[in-house]
Amino acid sequence: MTAQQSEAVAERRVPEEEDVSVTIEADPSGEESTTQYLDALSAERRKKREDLSAQGIDPYPSRFDRTATAAELHTRHGGLEADQRTGETVRMAGRLTSIRGHGKLSFATLHDVTGSVQLLMQQANLSDQAKAVLAAFDLGDWVGAEGEAVTSRRGELSVDVKELYLLSKALRPLPDKWHGLTETDTRYRQREVDLLANPESRRVFDIRFRAIAAMRRHMVSEDFIEVETPILQPQAGGALARPFFTHAHALDIDLSLRIAPELYLKRLVVGGYERVFEIARNFRNEGVDTRHSPEFTALEAYRAFGDTTEGMELTEQLVVRAAESAIGRMTVTLGERTVDLTAPWPRRQLLDMLEEVVGRRLHPTDPVEEVRSVYRERGVEFQPEWGSGKLIFELYDALLLPTIVNPMFICGFPVEVSPLARHTTDDPTMADRFELCIDAKEFANGYSELNIPEEQEERFQAMAVAAARGDLEAHPSDLAFVRALEYGLPPTSGIGLGVDRLIMLLAEVEAIRDVILFPMMRPESSS
Repeated sequence: MTAQQSEAVAERRVPEEEDVSVTIEADPSGEESTTQYLDALSAERRKKREDLSAQGIDPYPSRFDRTATAAELHTRHGGLEADQRTGETVRMAGRLTSIRGHGKLSFATLHDVTGSVQLLMQQANLSDQAKAVLAAFDLGDWVGAEGEAVTSRRGELSVDVKELYLLSKALRPLPDKWHGLTETDTRYRQREVDLLANPESRRVFDIRFRAIAAMRRHMVSEDFIEVETPILQPQAGGALARPFFTHAHALDIDLSLRIAPELYLKRLVVGGYERVFEIARNFRNEGVDTRHSPEFTALEAYRAFGDTTEGMELTEQLVVRAAESAIGRMTVTLGERTVDLTAPWPRRQLLDMLEEVVGRRLHPTDPVEEVRSVYRERGVEFQPEWGSGKLIFELYDALLLPTIVNPMFICGFPVEVSPLARHTTDDPTMADRFELCIDAKEFANGYSELNIPEEQEERFQAMAVAAARGDLEAHPSDLAFVRALEYGLPPTSGIGLGVDRLIMLLAEVEAIRDVILFPMMRPESSS
């Protein structure tokens, strides 16, 4: 600006903010039912919308050209002293989170995805449309504002508004800023309102998005290619789990929702893509609790020419990168437990650890009755169809896993519970497999992939026998995968990392539904 312009700008004083409380919509009397009160508020808001339409103001315009976000405005003018005018006209857009003042001077807070800015509205400066829109303001409305960027006499960066636009009318009042949305069931069902009302929910999901982005960047930096594999599959493979079933009417065939993308990813390695990964939505028709959801997210990756050594290294790197990017530290606290994610992490053999706990060496070749005796000694229940390998695995789950706090790789699992893993070089009954355990939970699973077609087919046949006995989680026989192996799968390392559990850890929450935007729930009651 020229000197003359600067002087002219300085003469235009910014009005002082009034010391008035934030408007909060709540039932002051407590006499009306909540439903009746909210219905009345909604009717009032609808009437305001109709009044604007009657004045020729579209309450749902098709677009609004914003010239600055709140963060950009603060970056450009954040250092200004109080009571300054910039001469810059800006167009801002966001949701109204507070309204205060009345008569000749009003103030409001406009919040967008980057932050907040104050709107300063002087009746004398507003157009007729702006006055009409201001009169129809309610908390939660989406609003566009045009005016000069200024600082108030108290030094707050503001927009001295000349024009206002209603971009979308909030017909339902938002929860007030002090009490938020506290009912758990409602928070999960109406996540959009939860995110508006509860900063803690925004914090959790910001961590989720940063962590996933960091893991994706790391995979790309390691020359992995991100791919997509089918969610609807002729038969769900790649894990031991109970699938969901559906029917394709166009093809007149039954299909399963995938429980894991593993078999398709390995077929891509057969096809020449030596490093592939997928951040996949998976589905398992099993229990729902604080650690399990029927719909969940996992990162699966396969690398040619590696084994579990590379698998554990990659898993460790992914978790560390996610923590660095999402929370900026290596320690997290859950309740009274503190978990230290600092690498490197210890690697222990399953059979060695189990021997330390039960006082005797167990092995998949042991007679079933001998392993069952350990269960009886400790009062642990078992299923009569479990073989020695399955019994050993379940002992690990019941006795070892609950004792682990800091990250630890548990290595070497029975082949009986690892139908897709290559056995170790010195023991055909033990798989070259690991699980990453943190805070008494399994976070990742990985192994050297079985690439011998005949052996894979034999294992599928064994699973078919288990399925015939009623095992709903038995792995189906996938002859298309066996055929793919006959074209040659090189030595391959594979991992599967549970994204939701990782976010629970980093965000320091203990319920998986808190880290899934729209968790699966029972339908709302129609009554």
